[in-house]
Order: sequence, then C-alpha cells, then structure tokens
Amino acid sequence: MSLEWVEIGELQAKKNGPIDPSKFLDETFELHSIPSHDKGNAEILTGREIGSSKQIVQENDVMISKIVPHIRRAMVVPKKGNFRQIASSEWIVFRSERIYPNYLKHLLISDFFNAQFMATVSGVGGSLLRARPTFVSKIKIPLPPLTEQKRIAQILDKADELRQKRQQSIDKLNELLQACFLKIFENEKCSMSQIKDLLENGKSIRTGPFGSQLLHSEFVDEGIAVLGIDNAVKNTFKWAKPRFITPEKYEQLKRYTVKPKDVIITIMGTCGKCAVVPDKIPLSINTKHLCCITLDFDKCNPEFLHSYFLLHPTSINFLKSRAKGAIMAGLNMSIIKDLPVELPSIEIQNEFAELKTKIGLQKSKLINQLQEQDNLFQSLQQRAFNGEL
Repeated sequence: MSLEWVEIGELQAKKNGPIDPSKFLDETFELHSIPSHDKGNAEILTGREIGSSKQIVQENDVMISKIVPHIRRAMVVPKKGNFRQIASSEWIVFRSERIYPNYLKHLLISDFFNAQFMATVSGVGGSLLRARPTFVSKIKIPLPPLTEQKRIAQILDKADELRQKRQQSIDKLNELLQACFLKIFENEKCSMSQIKDLLENGKSIRTGPFGSQLLHSEFVDEGIAVLGIDNAVKNTFKWAKPRFITPEKYEQLKRYTVKPKDVIITIMGTCGKCAVVPDKIPLSINTKHLCCITLDFDKCNPEFLHSYFLLHPTSINFLKSRAKGAIMAGLNMSIIKDLPVELPSIEIQNEFAELKTKIGLQKSKLINQLQEQDNLFQSLQQRAFNGEL
C-alpha cells in the first residue's frame, strides 16, 4: 500500500481559540490538563477554580503534550458531556475530517513520531523542556485512507488493551501487598523503635566514600562493583550502569562493603527510594548517594523495613519533612538513624516477608509478560506506520 505523507500541521485545529474561565466564574467546565491526563480523568471545575487561560476543544480532538516531551502524552478528547470542554495551553490540538482519532493518537506516542518530536524541543531541562509547535507542524506523517486508519487503530487498540490489563494486574498486586502490610498495624501489638536501635552493630549504617576518596577517574571496566542511585531507584534492586573499582582501591574502601540483605536507601537526588540487596550479590561497595543499612535479623526483617520505608505513613511523612536542599532534596545518615519504626514481633515480620516473596514472584511473571506485550506493541506500531500492517 502506498502511503500519503503530510505535514502534521495540516491537521492542526485552526479555530480552538483561547478562553479565560475567570470571565465565567459560575460556569462549570470539563478541563483536560496535563495532571488530569496522568490521573486518567478530566477535572470538573467552575471558572473561579481555574487559574489561567485555556483553549476550547471538542470531542474527537487529538492532543499531544508539548511540555516534558520525553513523557509520551497523547489523548483523544472524549464525548462531550454536560459542560464545555477546555484544555491546557500545553496541549497541541489536532482536528480534521482526514484523521481517525485513535490512529493519530497511536502515531503521536510511537517511536517513529517521538524521535522527530524530541528534535523540536527547546529549554534547559526537566519541566522547562517544551516542543515548539512551529517545528512540530513540519513533521511529516503517514496518512492512509480513513478505512485503513480505522483498521490500524483497532489492531493497536486491542494490543494496548492487553498491555493495560496486565499493568492493572500488577497494580492490584501492589495494592494487595500494601493492604496486607498496613493491616499488621491494626491487628498486632507494636513497639516503637528507631533505625539506630535495629542495627547489627554501631557501624552497620553507612554512606559511601565522599569527595576525593573515590573519583570518577578511578572507575574501571571490571572489578569490584559500585552501587548507586540507579540500583534502587525503582524500589527494587536492579543492576544498572556498570561501575567498578580495582581490588587495590577496594582495600582502601572496604568499610563501605554492601552485604546480602542490606537495605539501601537513596539520600541524594531522588530521595527515599530503597531496595533490599539480593543474597547472591558479588563483592560491592555503595556510593555517597546511598545509605546502606545492615540489620540485626533478630530485631528486624529487611523486607519488612523495605516496605516500612515505602508504605508506612510515619516513615513517608518523616522522610518527606526532613529532606533538605534548596535546589535538590537530600537526606543524611543521621536522619535515617532517627526514623521512628513501629515494630511488630519478628515472627509477624517474617510472615509478612514470606507473603511479600510470594506476591513478588507473581508480580515478576506479570512484569515479564508485560515486557513481551510492550515489545509486540512496539513492533505493531513500527509495522503500522511503515505501511506493513
């Protein structure tokens, strides 16, 4: 099939003028903001509750977020309800009788389009990055006949639905684990401790080498592993960017050795992410970006503490309130030591850890299946937009 290629600007909405909701204080609007998209539902707000000018949209408009463009956000405006539909000015809006909405939505989040979309970006980083609509409008896209667009969209919709169902199953397992964990504190008698009371010994909590103790120039291609933020940022232990030091350098830094079942928590950059070090970890040390905790297993189970860091309101609020830094939040070892821990008996902790392991095995299977479905979806996208589907 030969494909027509058009500049996407030809499909851009031409008459979705601005609106100032503050001039309609008592009118209720259906607002499609970037945060509401991430939550999965439009906001229903009155004009007095909306702080800035928006743009008027209508059902079946297709929108792509120009802000933080590496996060792929595209949507089709749903069927109109009882209120006027408006959207953040951070959306670029497309409206044309030449497009089947779901076809364009899938195209806008595809690898094919995103690579070109990212080339239009300006800004200094993070939330300040924006795609420039003038440049976006020049991107050429394949535009088959409407019947073909619909057929392609239906195939991709079905594949995406399977991915979403798998992700929902993973989310339900996460919810189950959280519910089981919090139920402990309703049913069991707990004592109050602090992290410093649960350590194997007085030197069992440490951050990695600072400053000139370990320079980037001292990393080598193989040797003793060095763990950093990227090994814990997903709240589970993952091997990430390889970093190594020589055995000779390790002899200088061996007091920072990471042990199996240590709990590591990020204290710089992305604070409060944590993981339990696996049993079969090779000889390793941690960087200054991690606080490494070796527990007295008769007092505290590492898997229990890992969940406590992530799920218990006391821990969440304590760490959040004490993260310091005008530009980048940071914790330190003293803060971690003083964190209050509501502690049930070690027998209850161990029972929870066994349950957590069982749920984790189910979750791992689902994650592997989701990865397979993601790969299939990406393959279908590539074939669809190359005219091969």
